[in-house]
Amino acid sequence: LTGCGRRAVPEPVSRSSFLLNTFVTVTLYDTDDQEILDGCFDLCAEYENLLSRTKETSEIYRLNHRAEGERSLQVSEKTAQVIAKGLEYSRLSDGAFDITIEPLSSLWDFTAENPQVPPEEAIREARERVNYRNVSVEGNMVTFADDVTTIDLGAIAKGFIADEIKAYLIEEGVGSAIINLGGNVLCVGARPDETPFRIGIQRPFAERNEVAGALDIEDMSVVSSGVYERHFIQDGVNYHHLLNPRTGYPYENGLVQVTIISRDSVDGDGLSTTCFALGIEEGSELLESLEDTYGIFMTEDGETYYTEGAEQFLAPNE
Repeated sequence: LTGCGRRAVPEPVSRSSFLLNTFVTVTLYDTDDQEILDGCFDLCAEYENLLSRTKETSEIYRLNHRAEGERSLQVSEKTAQVIAKGLEYSRLSDGAFDITIEPLSSLWDFTAENPQVPPEEAIREARERVNYRNVSVEGNMVTFADDVTTIDLGAIAKGFIADEIKAYLIEEGVGSAIINLGGNVLCVGARPDETPFRIGIQRPFAERNEVAGALDIEDMSVVSSGVYERHFIQDGVNYHHLLNPRTGYPYENGLVQVTIISRDSVDGDGLSTTCFALGIEEGSELLESLEDTYGIFMTEDGETYYTEGAEQFLAPNE
């Protein structure tokens, strides 16, 4: 091939690790430089040290465990950016998505050996502490209106980190890659032969590798939120991690999954939760008001709904 004046494309290189409380996989298609992969996972570790709500050395942990009366705290520029983005989606959804849901998300332990619905009184008390309007960001300063408001960036952090990894890869000259942060998929360019990447959509409640369909994606993000990710059954009811800040219980609106296709993964992350919370009608209306943003809604009765333009990404059946 080199004799014909063409550069041979290296074999893809891939690496996986358990970070950010999920499996992170980065695959490079146009380089086999292991040091670039090192840099990707260094970035993940760096952001985990900023944004984790459970890691005692993180900035979010420090905010959530501030001293009584301490209302304004300085954070790094990146942490401030993620909080600001979370507040943006909290406002956009009028609180259906809320980054101050931490009292509720900590109460519902979906990873316990024997998860249970929390006591009603505990849910009511936690719910009263949830209100994104009690947090503001100015520069790198985060200010709370009271002593009891706490933050959980789990619904938006992975998307932000994926975008940061993509920016790093582009800086390093990578033009073809897939970043997968626990199902948040972000594509850098297309395949080396200029064909799109094929991204599967998880079939709800099925095995991890079973897909409901596939999308042809170039240089865009695919993020799904569903009732099958972290959930348990109690008394015949499926309790899942997509909590309604107003009730304290999981959303019950007939949806099982929302998939967002967008330019930036942070938007896909925020919008997948927001649109799940809003439901098909309001969620579709929101997505169709945004540029280069598309949604796929799956319902409990097996129906699939597409926002305008979303079907263009469906991969042909082969």
